[in-house]
Amino acid sequence: MAKTLTVAAVRKYRPGKERREISDAGCPALYLVVQSSGAKSWAMRFRRPDGTGAKLTLGPVDLSGTESDGEPVIGMPLTLASARRLAADVHRSRARGRDVVADRVAAKHRLSIEVAEGAANSFGALARQFIDEYARKKTRHWRETARMLGLRYTKDGTGEPEEIKGSLAARWADRPIAGITGHDVYSAVDEARRRGIPGLERRSEGMSDPRGRSMARTLSKLFSWLVQHRKVASNPCLGMYVPPAPAARDRVLTDAEIVKFWQAADAEQFGPLLKLLLLTGCRLNEVAGMRRSELSDEGAIWTLPKERTKNKQVHVVPLPPLARELTPAGEGAFVFTTTLDTPVSIGSKVKGRLDKKMKIPPWRFHDLRRTAASGMAKLQIPPHVIEATLNHISGAKAGVAGTYNRYGYLPEKKNALQRWADHVDGLVSGRAAKVVPLRQKVKAQ
Repeated sequence: MAKTLTVAAVRKYRPGKERREISDAGCPALYLVVQSSGAKSWAMRFRRPDGTGAKLTLGPVDLSGTESDGEPVIGMPLTLASARRLAADVHRSRARGRDVVADRVAAKHRLSIEVAEGAANSFGALARQFIDEYARKKTRHWRETARMLGLRYTKDGTGEPEEIKGSLAARWADRPIAGITGHDVYSAVDEARRRGIPGLERRSEGMSDPRGRSMARTLSKLFSWLVQHRKVASNPCLGMYVPPAPAARDRVLTDAEIVKFWQAADAEQFGPLLKLLLLTGCRLNEVAGMRRSELSDEGAIWTLPKERTKNKQVHVVPLPPLARELTPAGEGAFVFTTTLDTPVSIGSKVKGRLDKKMKIPPWRFHDLRRTAASGMAKLQIPPHVIEATLNHISGAKAGVAGTYNRYGYLPEKKNALQRWADHVDGLVSGRAAKVVPLRQKVKAQ
């Protein structure tokens, strides 16, 4: 015969070899469940509206002796008194014809969906989705974008990325993306500017506007993509202060500085790579990543695939003899390499050695591209040919003109690069440059 349970009795029941159910005469259908492990919980047994038997677990036993101020709910620790109150609520729902078991199953299902959706819409999950579905397919520097967000991928880009300790991906891993505010974004940008990118080693001391701009651009692009894919309603980066961009550079190396650069490059292991920057006007990553498969059999034509160019346009570079002499023969996929399977990295150490030898006003590697363009202009090479030679879309190749003008200017580019190489050769050798003058039309007499 069932007995009315007391707090002392609930506390006193000890586990046996098998699970036990002790009914409570003080509340119909309520049972104390004692597992063989010693764990205790509350459950109810009753019949559902269709007449089938059912069991409903209410929650673990609370032996603290402290009653909660709120109403008891299924799943929370329950004292004897709160278990009886909850059981009475269940009986009232049953009396109104509710199938409380079906309601509980539905509630658990809704909760699991909410948890799954919450995980899928967290910053960590969506940052990964942004990198995998957009950045790595549409941008060249997707790895750097991933690192800004706090994700580090393997060299081959396969597998799950590593979450960088202390990064945004670590801090905001489980935060709902819709809960990240403009204040959160500004704080991340300001931190990057003042103290460094979260989770990454600082490359320079003091305040850095470029770091702040990089973080602002990365987060703005992420949230713009999320808006497009209806993951958030608005971009929290809109209207936010972003460190201003520096003034446009106009640094061009003089003829005397070109000679100093050429001589300083002679002392570098990858001096030929540096000289090709000047002779071709190509970008540093384009030349450093030169593959043997991109060169024609005789080495006279270098074809950069669209995946390796900034504007995603195939770039054909006719190499004059002076440039061809700078592309060494060898094994491996890359022309300039120390490992055969990865391109060489030209960084601040190389630049520092060049500066020490050259002793000229501050300059950057990208200034060599501007120097090549300006030098060709001084040689009276037409602007549209210079643009084609540098694979720069503007002017003659922009807008409607670019849509319909599919001419590649290959002969003109070959002539332009040859004349520029002759000019550079004349400077560094001390001989008069072998520049072929443009033929002028003879006026009819």
